[in-house]
Amino acid sequence: MHQLKKLLCVLILAGPLLALAQPADMPEEDKTLSPYFLIKSGDPNVDRLPLLSTKADVSIAGVIADVKVKQVYKNDGKKPIEAIYTFPASTRAAVYAMKMTIGDRTIVADIREREKARKEYEQAKQEGKTASLLEQQRPNVFQMNVANIMPGDFITVEMSYTELLVPTEGVYEFAYPTVVGPRYSNIPEKQAKETDKWVKSPYTHEGEAPTYEFGMNARIAAGLPIQDISCPSHKVTTSFAGLNEASVRLDPSEKAGGNRDFILHYRLTGGKIESGLLLYPGKDESFFLLMLQPPKRVETAQIPRREFVFIMDVSGSMHGYPIDISKKLMRNLLTNLRSKDCFNILFFAGGNFVLSEKSLSATKENIEDALAAIDKQQGGGGTELLPALKRALALPRAEGTSRTVVIATDGYVTVEAEAFDLIRDNLGKANMFAFGIGSSVNRLIIEGMAHVGQGEPFILDKPDVADAQAEKFRKYIQTPVLTGISVDFPGFDAYDVEPPSIPDVLAERPILVYGKYRGKPTGAITVRGLTASGKYTESIDVGETKPDEQNVALRYLWARHRIQLLSDYGNVGRGQDSVGIKEVTDLGLKYSLLTQYTSFVAVDKKVRNVGGKTEVVEQVLPLPQGVSDYAVGGGAAAGLKGTFWSSPMPSRQAVSGERGGRFNDVEYLREAPSAPQSGTVEIGKIQVKGGLSERAVKDAVEKKLAEIKADYAIELSSQPKLKGKMVVEFVIQADGTVRDVKVTANQLTADLAKKLTKYFEQFTFVQPTGGEATVKVTLDFKP
Repeated sequence: MHQLKKLLCVLILAGPLLALAQPADMPEEDKTLSPYFLIKSGDPNVDRLPLLSTKADVSIAGVIADVKVKQVYKNDGKKPIEAIYTFPASTRAAVYAMKMTIGDRTIVADIREREKARKEYEQAKQEGKTASLLEQQRPNVFQMNVANIMPGDFITVEMSYTELLVPTEGVYEFAYPTVVGPRYSNIPEKQAKETDKWVKSPYTHEGEAPTYEFGMNARIAAGLPIQDISCPSHKVTTSFAGLNEASVRLDPSEKAGGNRDFILHYRLTGGKIESGLLLYPGKDESFFLLMLQPPKRVETAQIPRREFVFIMDVSGSMHGYPIDISKKLMRNLLTNLRSKDCFNILFFAGGNFVLSEKSLSATKENIEDALAAIDKQQGGGGTELLPALKRALALPRAEGTSRTVVIATDGYVTVEAEAFDLIRDNLGKANMFAFGIGSSVNRLIIEGMAHVGQGEPFILDKPDVADAQAEKFRKYIQTPVLTGISVDFPGFDAYDVEPPSIPDVLAERPILVYGKYRGKPTGAITVRGLTASGKYTESIDVGETKPDEQNVALRYLWARHRIQLLSDYGNVGRGQDSVGIKEVTDLGLKYSLLTQYTSFVAVDKKVRNVGGKTEVVEQVLPLPQGVSDYAVGGGAAAGLKGTFWSSPMPSRQAVSGERGGRFNDVEYLREAPSAPQSGTVEIGKIQVKGGLSERAVKDAVEKKLAEIKADYAIELSSQPKLKGKMVVEFVIQADGTVRDVKVTANQLTADLAKKLTKYFEQFTFVQPTGGEATVKVTLDFKP
């Protein structure tokens, strides 16, 4: 029995892990989108590393940052190439311009509808003209294509964007992402949309430096005296030019620093923040931005009993350094729970597993058991976020409590939009707080989950910030700064105001209101709300603010915020929302902004490559600092062959009372077993009728089988001589969901068969082509 328990722990995430490895003989239709490691081979005449350097020049004036990103491409080979580079950007970036420089010629890019821009680029490439194309694959993931880079060429592409810097607790932060972390995807490659194909990107191995140089210069003109400046991510040199201005330059030793987010913090003297009203008098439209400092937080002794549902990512990309950060965070959160609170934990990778079917009281014993379970985690396997969220949000609520959902993950997935919809539709009367774990997290999903979950996002790039971020979290949930917020514009002709409604203010950060106005700026903007001590009202006299043509960035910021609500966090682009797509497209074209539906394209008129024949080269990306090879290849990256292997996940122990779901203390394997272990479950014959291949079904069933083995280890381990067959029959509907599940078991308990039926009913497959598919799977249990 003990050996079988050990095997079950090893098997828990085996299906997703093997999917990452993707055998060479796998049929093309079954291959999923996956990042891969660069293999240095092929034609020696082709330069496989065309990106020479990437550098950002940042100019911060008051609360607005203007950023120019320069990418230099060089072809050291003997053949013309097309370079493809996938890179990240701030989630708030309003990209408004691009230009390309070849020698002494500079070509300013035009904004086009996405498909038109791509056609123009492809035509120029075929004609032998040097061209560049900038597309948005995600709001924080861009792709640059540069065609017909001739041998010996130096080509510079410059992208310009602006963003608003909003202080939190008096601290301003400028975050500049440098690398896109490897994303997990279970989408078959042949079914992938164009906006998803970037997932199949080449990476270097863990610990290897980027193959290109990284540069960063920043200038701050704060408008008020600067108290201090710090850069926790990189080594920098800071110099001051008076009380209000400073320059920050990257140290020469950080040329290989493009493997982690660049983070710059600064505070104004006395903890002050730039607040007030900005006006831009445009020719056709005039814009305003209100940044209003909220009231001070009022502490209250009446804090209701809370239920905490913690969701912990233990997938391959979390292996090592990231999971160490997550463990420290979870320890802090759990040990500071009040005795009247209750909690639960859901661990997820390729499968998911809950600490208990219902929340546990925050007793010392329960917390110690939970910490022991957390400490066992090492990280391995895929990242099936959606099933984990669905299960966590469906957990039964503890009566008489206020529920808070907390997720800790690096966000290395491609299902951002689906996750937002799931949270929005199922969260109910709860808040979700998202902790991004690692040096270069997917900020879109971290910020987006918190946004739609009416919570707050946190980024933990180092273990030593875990305690401070956990303390902020407790402060936010105990006493909101301001609730029930409303805005009025007496005597001020404001319109197209964003956001349409202002969420509760949990952190001490300014209230933001964007909009347009007509005529002479007069009247007032009045903000009302409730604090813990009573009513709050603040009014700004619009006539006291002088319109300034230097505030041209306001038009970009307004449009970007509108696009963010429609497209980034909204549901535009999913289903048949042609009206929403048109609105986003029109905003991109009118305000010259990069969006999901608009792109920048620059074409040199000169034909430089007669015949237009080029070699396509995808620029290799570095793994983010602290991320291991398991993020790309899982167990296959470690050279393990022929063995189901993954990170350990505890099995269960049946005990009476509230703690019926606690983990038992078994030995967890960190290496592949040296000899075959007893007690296996194999997938036997598979019959499929409909638009799915048997291999696709087998891969999906393997994933589900791993989850079953984990969650019902007690039933299996109690039958060490278990032998027999189980037949599972079901119908995969057109949307990928399952119905009409029938389980026929031989020598298995009826209770286990019933639970397996429930599992398959909750599963979602890839959508069959041409309607529904019927499936019959035989499982062989062998001693």
